[in-house]
Amino acid sequence: AYLSAVIFSFFLNSSAHEQLGEGDITQKGYEKKRGKLLAPYIPQIQGSKPRPKLLFKVPNPTSLGLPTPGMSASDLLMRFLDLHTEAVQAALAKYKERKMPMPSKRRSVLVQSSVEACTPPDTSSASEDEGSLRRQGRLTTSTPYQGHSHPAVEHWFNRVIQGSSTSSSASSTSSHPGGRSVTTTNTTLVVLCASLEKHTDLVSFSFLICPSLIHPRPPSISQSICLHMPTSHLRHHNYLHFFPSVFLYMFFFLVMFMSSQPFFLSFHLHKTHFIGVPVNSRVSNKIQQLLNTLKRPKRPPLREFFVDDFEELLDVQQPDPNQPKPEGQQMCPLEGEPLGVVTNWPPSLPAALQRWGTTQPKSPCLTALDNAGKPVYTLTYGKLWTRSQKLAYTLLNKLSSRNEPLLVPGDRVALVFPNNDPVMFMVAFYGCLLAELVPVPIEVPLTRKDAGSQQIGFLLGSCGVTLALTTDACQKGLPKAQTGEVATFKGWPRLLWFVTDGKHVVKPPKDWHPPIREASNDIAYIEYKTSKEGSTMGITVSHSAMLAHCHALTQACGYTEGETITNVLDFKREAGLWHGVLTSVMNRMHVISIPYSLMKVNPLSWIMKVHTYKARVAVVKSRDMHWSLLAQRDQRDISLSSLPKKLLLIWSISSCDAFLNVFQSRGLRPEVICPCASSSEAMTVAIRRPPEMGVPPPGKAVLSMGGLSHGVIRVDTEEKLSVLTVQDVGQVMPGALVCVVRAEGIPYLCQTDEVGEICVSSGSTGVAYYGLPGMTKNIFETVPVTPSGIPISGRPFTRTSLLGFVGPDSLVFVVGKMDGLMVVSGRRHNADDVVATALAVEPMKFVYRGRIAVFSVSVLHDERIVVVAEQRPDASEEDSFQWMSRVLQAIDSIHQVGVYCLALVPANTLPKAPLGGIHISETKQRFLEGALHPCNVLMCPHTCVTNLPKPRQKQPEVGPASMIVGNLVAGKRIAQACGRDLGQLEDNDQARKVDSHPHFIHDVLQWRAQATPDHPLFLVLNAKGTVSSSASCLQLHKRAERVAAALMGRLNTGDHVALVYPPGIDLIATFYGCLYAGCVPVTVRPPHPQNLATTLPTVKMIVEVSKSVCILTTQAITKLLKSKEAAAAVDIKSWPTVLDTDDLPRKKSPQMYKPPTPEMLAYLDFSVSTTGILAGVKMSHAATSALCRSIKLQCELYPSRQIAICLDPYCGLGFALWCLCSVYSGHQSILVPPLELESNASLWLAAVSQYKVRVTFCSYSVMEMCTKGLGSQTEALRLRNVNLSCVRTCMVVAEERPRIALTQSFSKIFKDLGLSPRAVSTTFGCRVNVAICLQGTAGPDPTTVYVDMRALRHDRVRLVERGSPHSLPLMESGKILPGVKVIIANTETKGPLGDSHLGEIWVSSPHNATGYYTVYGEEALHADHFNTKLSFGDTQTVWARTGYLGFLRRTELTDASGERHDALYVVGSLDETLELRGMRYHPIDIETSVIRSHKSIAECAVFTWTNLLVVVVELEGSEQEALDLVALVTNVVLEEHYLIVGVVVVVDPGVIPINSRGEKQRMHLRDGFLADQLDPIYVAYNM
Repeated sequence: AYLSAVIFSFFLNSSAHEQLGEGDITQKGYEKKRGKLLAPYIPQIQGSKPRPKLLFKVPNPTSLGLPTPGMSASDLLMRFLDLHTEAVQAALAKYKERKMPMPSKRRSVLVQSSVEACTPPDTSSASEDEGSLRRQGRLTTSTPYQGHSHPAVEHWFNRVIQGSSTSSSASSTSSHPGGRSVTTTNTTLVVLCASLEKHTDLVSFSFLICPSLIHPRPPSISQSICLHMPTSHLRHHNYLHFFPSVFLYMFFFLVMFMSSQPFFLSFHLHKTHFIGVPVNSRVSNKIQQLLNTLKRPKRPPLREFFVDDFEELLDVQQPDPNQPKPEGQQMCPLEGEPLGVVTNWPPSLPAALQRWGTTQPKSPCLTALDNAGKPVYTLTYGKLWTRSQKLAYTLLNKLSSRNEPLLVPGDRVALVFPNNDPVMFMVAFYGCLLAELVPVPIEVPLTRKDAGSQQIGFLLGSCGVTLALTTDACQKGLPKAQTGEVATFKGWPRLLWFVTDGKHVVKPPKDWHPPIREASNDIAYIEYKTSKEGSTMGITVSHSAMLAHCHALTQACGYTEGETITNVLDFKREAGLWHGVLTSVMNRMHVISIPYSLMKVNPLSWIMKVHTYKARVAVVKSRDMHWSLLAQRDQRDISLSSLPKKLLLIWSISSCDAFLNVFQSRGLRPEVICPCASSSEAMTVAIRRPPEMGVPPPGKAVLSMGGLSHGVIRVDTEEKLSVLTVQDVGQVMPGALVCVVRAEGIPYLCQTDEVGEICVSSGSTGVAYYGLPGMTKNIFETVPVTPSGIPISGRPFTRTSLLGFVGPDSLVFVVGKMDGLMVVSGRRHNADDVVATALAVEPMKFVYRGRIAVFSVSVLHDERIVVVAEQRPDASEEDSFQWMSRVLQAIDSIHQVGVYCLALVPANTLPKAPLGGIHISETKQRFLEGALHPCNVLMCPHTCVTNLPKPRQKQPEVGPASMIVGNLVAGKRIAQACGRDLGQLEDNDQARKVDSHPHFIHDVLQWRAQATPDHPLFLVLNAKGTVSSSASCLQLHKRAERVAAALMGRLNTGDHVALVYPPGIDLIATFYGCLYAGCVPVTVRPPHPQNLATTLPTVKMIVEVSKSVCILTTQAITKLLKSKEAAAAVDIKSWPTVLDTDDLPRKKSPQMYKPPTPEMLAYLDFSVSTTGILAGVKMSHAATSALCRSIKLQCELYPSRQIAICLDPYCGLGFALWCLCSVYSGHQSILVPPLELESNASLWLAAVSQYKVRVTFCSYSVMEMCTKGLGSQTEALRLRNVNLSCVRTCMVVAEERPRIALTQSFSKIFKDLGLSPRAVSTTFGCRVNVAICLQGTAGPDPTTVYVDMRALRHDRVRLVERGSPHSLPLMESGKILPGVKVIIANTETKGPLGDSHLGEIWVSSPHNATGYYTVYGEEALHADHFNTKLSFGDTQTVWARTGYLGFLRRTELTDASGERHDALYVVGSLDETLELRGMRYHPIDIETSVIRSHKSIAECAVFTWTNLLVVVVELEGSEQEALDLVALVTNVVLEEHYLIVGVVVVVDPGVIPINSRGEKQRMHLRDGFLADQLDPIYVAYNM
């Protein structure tokens, strides 16, 4: 965006006090220009819009204009001069202030120390669009407590505010005077009770909320929440002053979370307070501010379109009907003047060298300068001729391998010469030409991992290069292998290195002469070029093209024999090679080669050398002119009166007015500046001729950026902000035919007012890409056609990769390069324009040496713009953030395009190109690989991503009557399945005996104690693998009797007793003791001694909620419960009676309690769900026995069996297997407490092997511990004789979708130890029924299907092939247990669904729990979840709702009864699903994608907060990688799930809480995040 404005505003701004010198713009002129620029932003004087014109011409070459884009990214540093800073400031002034939180960064990650920052509480409201909170003052009546309506609430808030701080940061000290918190009487506090969404009726009153684990669900969109803060608090805080913010932009915020006024939720139940977690902590304040930034509608508006049945359709960008279209005539190809006939013109370049080397040997050819600007060596034509001959002879005759010459004419040879040694390069280049070898000049590889070096290696390999020529000094500097030879670089072929210094070359014998032939079409040299994607191609140039190009340049530039030129460019390629090495020799010119290193030290050096050597021509880049502009202020004594007749402006298509204005007073004549355009493929395309050649005057065009983005030329006025000022690059080269064609697709000829790619047909272009015939055809053999498809000429054209048009007077204009072209939503933007805009925003303060890279990445089927800049070491965090937000505004205002990601990296860390610019393709590669290591990132996906599918609208369902016929629903079999029938399965004698006491498990224990007193039931192993305790039938019975005796005197029948024991026999014995005494046991996980603060409140809550009147535990835990540390976490005085059972007297209870009916309550099973809800279910005696019987039949358990159990024994199936099944079935259980695996990971598998166990159970966390801890130790385990071939079934106990990746990797790792891949399977249970499916020992193997993840979001199942896009593998969750019936029901209509349809899994079974254990007797919920009926179809059966989504599918397999097998697939918990954009997402799917996106992401969890998707990732790597993850996480979630991530939180490993079943506690994590307790490494807000 080279804006039409003067560069002098920069000087005026940056050195306001400097006296206006001669040649500067006058103050009056400055004010006038400034007024013009700001006019559009001063409403009173807004003028009408000028109409677009098609033709333009500015004859005055000195009118103020700006350099145009087209320079590569390496034309760095001073490009900010191209932009009128005030124009950008004016653009920024349009944006009104809006508060924006800064990113949060842990101190250790900060590059510089940052200002302490504290976010002001939010006082504004969010928009009313998608997912926002309502405006203040519109609180609905559903909020129970408003204002001061409840004194208890007010008192509680005051108490909390005075007594607590929710922040974990170092700066959370009170900033109120005297350290008191302020509680004002006028505080409006709104207490919100979040009504639970559908399916969360599961949770409303039957469980209480546990402070350490739970957070109320976010309010649904239909609700109001009022986040109000007393303004009286504001003045006490040291708030950050935010700057004018970016419209929709999001960003990264603060240094660490600071404490802010907490806002709490109170659940008020029957005069009892259960305190929730603060929800208006600093974080939720920030999120509120972020939501405020989303007020403005997205641009452009989404179009309406239909959603296909199965998948979301991305919005296809439709062309804007009002966009400008070309209206001009079809262009005519433009012909350059004919090549003049020169008498005595050498027939080839080697012939020219021979002529000058023999006839003018003393004539100087090349002068090399050192870094101080002193001449080091002058090469004469005589020396060049003799040294080239020596080298040619040596290469052809003195290098051999196995008596064969190493090189033959036509072989390719690499030239590896440093940028400060043009003399050796020139000798080597001409030496190769004389020997008829093909030189391939490349850069010197400095390290083994140079940017792009691998691609150079591929080029050398494809060219068949075996020899590299270099200098002695350079060879010594190359990286060496241990043998002392030059190391082989990554991707490079094996090379022989030959040093071309004098002592290594041999004088040829007198009779040897190099063959001097006429120029032919054989390859003369190969020049490398790096494409936009980073791949390197070799462009072949023939001898005839090289000669023709020299001829054309000589004619166009008016070169004469013997003149002097200075060359600042790289002499190895492009214009530096064409002018400074080839054409110079044709014309016996003297070249002064100025090294890049000298230009870095003294940007004016080229001007001085022009002066010193009286050079007639200077070949420079626009960058060199910019540098000299900056430097000229210090140098007052330079005279340019001798300045060349030509100043060749190479490689930039830049306007030269600014340079001319500064130096005109020092003798520079306007007409000497000759811009030119060139490309590697087409060589020189156009060049402005000196005026003496009788050419028309130079032209200038001020073009509308909007028009250019649509590829159309529209003239605008310089006063506009978004215009591009372009100077012409002169006339077409002699002998060339030029046309402009459409850049994409068929090369149709453009219209006169259309921008396209310039194509050239001439004898002086490159010939091909070496070894790439397909690409060669596209680029070097293009045939432009008219709109009717007729070729415009019989000659093939070469595409130049320059974008431009032909203006009046046949002047060529270039506006950009194909390499820098970014097509975003159908509009074209040039990377260099965007760089220039960014650099206009106060670059000197923030950007290190002006180093900015701009490129586009493809995300979600469109290009997205990424800006990466090097940050100055002294720039503060806050300043940089401010600069970033302003850059976003400027780019949006001037280019009308959103930036997807803006990243700042530390100074000097971007990969460099050979001459110091930024290596764009390597930078892009690092960005995509997550290896850029930025220190600041701002992602703005909401602004740019406008092609998301339309949010889904739910359609009204079809009525039931039209859908069900017999057992078909909508034409499919009803999805219903059942396990085997219990009635027909009993067979043996012992089973009948057990079934004489079928309903009471404790009766079975008494019977076993009499029938088989010494039969061992339990073995508990310790970490060493030895038996720490065991129990036979009689021993267990005796211990249970002792417990019963102790309880019977103290407690009443039906009292609830909490059992707080570590995993072991004590837990089992006290459980049966409670049953003997008629009490109801409740097993509770003991608190963790090292983590009492979070584990003890859960224990306390279960004890209170279960109404336990007594706690049974060990002596050690008794002490712990009453310790000082415990007192800090809970009120220890309110514990019920605590009974230590370690030393009970050996008393027999007077008599056993006999329950009057099997429906009596046997025990309570409490568990915390993954949504953070504590739920207790009631298990009757009948259900307990039925559960044991089902498991016994499914797993074929009987007394001679041994099973190994590595599970926690406190709830669900883990408890049943640990405490109940052995007693019922009589098998021996080897119990392995999972905690012991932390010190000995192989304990469980070693036990399985040692006891030759056929059936074993574990949890996902145990499986993960084995996979991670033992993955590399299988060999060591085999040596210890661990053999798993005995295992028939290894079942993972879970209440979630099977983790197929984990089970597969477990099977793979331990296959070497004999584990059968068929053995591993999963189980499924939930709160209403702890065991619905279990693989068991009989029946077909578990099946896996692949479903379309996109269809799942719409609650549909669509089976796809493995490996198809968006496919998701689902493994069957085991076989349905005997006696269990399962049906799939619609979550809303409660009607039955057909086969392979997604719905809620309902279960009917004798071992269903009988209900939630409710505190206040709320029966409505109980009825819904445990006693529900279908709305149509079979309306009699009573079902329990599991709260899980899944589907049934009839497979081709047969089960034991010969029937076709119905497989149950669990998709996920309804409570866990995220409703976003009208679709249902399962967190695990998003998390899987995120974990895959970068190797350093160890774990991930997602949740939503106020309809923003929050992604928390654990970083397993150095903290400098933290910010790399932000873009990768955002990209992958967009690509695979069509969702925009609102917040990315990077934390340390282990922060995401996991429960004992290995499930993520996402709600617990959310509470920690909102209460600022995660101590994140980085928090990024993507808006």
